[in-house]
Amino acid sequence: MDMEITLPEEIPVMTLPNVAFFPQALMPLFIFEPRYRHMLREVLATNRLFAVAGIDARPSGVLGQIDPPHRVATLGIVRACQKTDNGTSNLLLQGLCRIEITGIVTEEPYRRIRVRALTSEPGTNDDYVALRRELARLLVLKHKLSATGSSAPGQLAAFLKNVDDPEAFVDIAAFSLCEDPNLKQRLLETLDVRRRFLIFSAQVREEIASLKLRQKLQGRLSEDQISDN
Repeated sequence: MDMEITLPEEIPVMTLPNVAFFPQALMPLFIFEPRYRHMLREVLATNRLFAVAGIDARPSGVLGQIDPPHRVATLGIVRACQKTDNGTSNLLLQGLCRIEITGIVTEEPYRRIRVRALTSEPGTNDDYVALRRELARLLVLKHKLSATGSSAPGQLAAFLKNVDDPEAFVDIAAFSLCEDPNLKQRLLETLDVRRRFLIFSAQVREEIASLKLRQKLQGRLSEDQISDN
């Protein structure tokens, strides 16, 4: 569904722990809290837009603020919503753009924030050919070494090879395949797309090295016996 989106000066926001939502990503959400039910009713009746921000666990200088949001978040649009008989809802939110939270307008009946759009700093297409290829290779290798039994990461890594836009590639990969919420937030806040690739690739290399070392130390022992090695 292609449409031109005008960013309002004030928007509703869900503030969630250990979450970094990205543009282009699809996030399923279960809406059950009364404040967010209220928010969803009004969102669906208007522009279908709200933001998702992670909770900033660092000490806050704002006294009395509950669940302080990270400064950088993502605006999303409700693509699908199904209401259940008990008043809760399942919805699918698609990320649209990075935003900076410039202030909290109100907390009642749900949190509303003032925002401004953030623009990424793209490089040239030639910069991304090798970066995309390398990150895709690393993600596939990490999945093979992880041996989690789940095919989802491998399928997503294969899907990403068909994503032409470099920024969409790295954002979807970071949202879906990065396991460190702090790193995900850092990637969300990194406006330089090339640097976003470099940071994420460096982290995946470290994870691969750790997996290889673990396998070497484990040898032929099972997971239950690894402490004996």
